[in-house]
Amino acid sequence: MKALMIQGCTSDAGKSVLVAALCRILARCGVKVAPFKPQNMALNSAVTSDGGEIGRAQALQAQAAGLSPRIDFNPVLLKPSSDRRAQVIIHGKVACDLDARAYHDYKRIAMSAVLESWQRLTSEFDCVIVEGAGSPAEVNLRDRDIANMGFAEAVDIPVWLVGDIDRGGVLAHMVGTLECLSASERARVAGLVINKFRGDSGLLQPGLDWLADRTGKPVLGVIPYLHGLFLDAEDALERHVEQNDAAKLKVAALVAPRIANANDLDPLRLHPEIDFCWVGPGQALPPCDLVVLPGSKAVQADLEWLREQGHEAAILRHLRYGGKLIGICGGFQMLGRAIHDPLGLEGMAGSMAGLALIDCETTLTREKRLRHVSGTLKLGAGQTAPLVGYEIHMGMTRGAALAQPAAVLDDDRSDGALSEDGRILGTYCHGLFDRPEALAALLCWAGAQDIAPVDLAARREADLERLADAVEGALGPALP
Repeated sequence: MKALMIQGCTSDAGKSVLVAALCRILARCGVKVAPFKPQNMALNSAVTSDGGEIGRAQALQAQAAGLSPRIDFNPVLLKPSSDRRAQVIIHGKVACDLDARAYHDYKRIAMSAVLESWQRLTSEFDCVIVEGAGSPAEVNLRDRDIANMGFAEAVDIPVWLVGDIDRGGVLAHMVGTLECLSASERARVAGLVINKFRGDSGLLQPGLDWLADRTGKPVLGVIPYLHGLFLDAEDALERHVEQNDAAKLKVAALVAPRIANANDLDPLRLHPEIDFCWVGPGQALPPCDLVVLPGSKAVQADLEWLREQGHEAAILRHLRYGGKLIGICGGFQMLGRAIHDPLGLEGMAGSMAGLALIDCETTLTREKRLRHVSGTLKLGAGQTAPLVGYEIHMGMTRGAALAQPAAVLDDDRSDGALSEDGRILGTYCHGLFDRPEALAALLCWAGAQDIAPVDLAARREADLERLADAVEGALGPALP
């Protein structure tokens, strides 16, 4: 099979993980395979080897295929800045900012970019595994569709439809989705996949038989629920985190409306000796050792939200009691004295007062900085650690605080700032906690002693193998 597209009955049905699993299974068999998502809407993104920006899930799928991320794996990326507007990224670079209606008209241009990437990949790889977006049942989006059946029909490839049984109603989801498709689209669906099953398979079998009979489509397999599976989320935020009463450190992270690259905090969220919590709308900042302000796609709006929620006063109180604070990317920009937007990139042109916790100011610029970085963290008192990560931001930060940087990079640049009292750290480096040595040093700086090292990259790789084994066992002969 030269190509296969995975579409879902709903968002979060399992499209991303199934594509990752298929890429790993085929790569293990020696097949030259690549992932592809024509259009993605996500605020978790990654820097590619060719200097662009794609969805984080496609970077994970590239890893599953044994490849470095590249722009052709996700030629169109939409990064929402409000409920009705998004930054449009074509082939890894910012093309424009459009509202939903204007983007609908822009899809003709976007489709050209999609087909250009598709042609390059299909000429290079033995097989391309394609991920849809949302659901093909969204008939209001069928006109000029480039994300689901519109793309599948344009390039003439088969589709598997996946549904999540854990959320309930999967049989109805499958039947209803197929009913919403045109005759040619239904004919394109080569099989159905049930995801996240737990329980007695014997009790499920009558439902599977009914589903196959009702739709005329084979049920290709049932993928078991994999407890504790860690893979980079496309955009969803894992809100449920178990309280850890034996933790050596308590960490809280603010969840603003346009939080971006929330996966930066996965090493903290998944650490066995950290009690981690997200602080969302209407929730008070709890007593903790470390507060993190993550990245943001709309820094000024998210800073205004932070103030409306009462978090500014809570952060000041946290610092008075000796707590530590880290701002990453947009969170770093919030820490300074002001944020200037002379071009109106995030709304009305003008300036907004920052939290004034460090002596710097940020001016938003049209050019987006995309690059991989490496260097050395500088945490004061001679404490250092190797740092590896990436930058994705619009804006230049200047001020006296940058004279004491948070890191010195290998290309003789500096990054971020460490406050004079050593309790506030700001950085543009995404992936700050990913490297085990950097994570250990930052946790020690935050107040944890003798904490166990955690290698998130090793866990991600082990979970890709675990996922691939489970999908291979579930789908067997149906695999491409």
